[in-house]
Amino acid sequence: MVAGSAKRLREAEEIVDELRKALAVMGVTLPSLRVDPVSLATDARHPLIDLGRCNLDTAARLAAALRHGHG
Repeated sequence: MVAGSAKRLREAEEIVDELRKALAVMGVTLPSLRVDPVSLATDARHPLIDLGRCNLDTAARLAAALRHGHG
């Protein structure tokens, strides 16, 4: 892995970890939350974060958490 790629991966993993912790505080767990491996394989400057799939209950909790945080 090229040094720049390793740095991008490390930064992306740190952000995913921060997001996972912030969501957990609001009672939301996205089981498939991860760094998108395909975006790491490209020349894109920033990898994408895959929020993944979730069930309806999780989606409702996420929506409530976002509303709570916004207002």
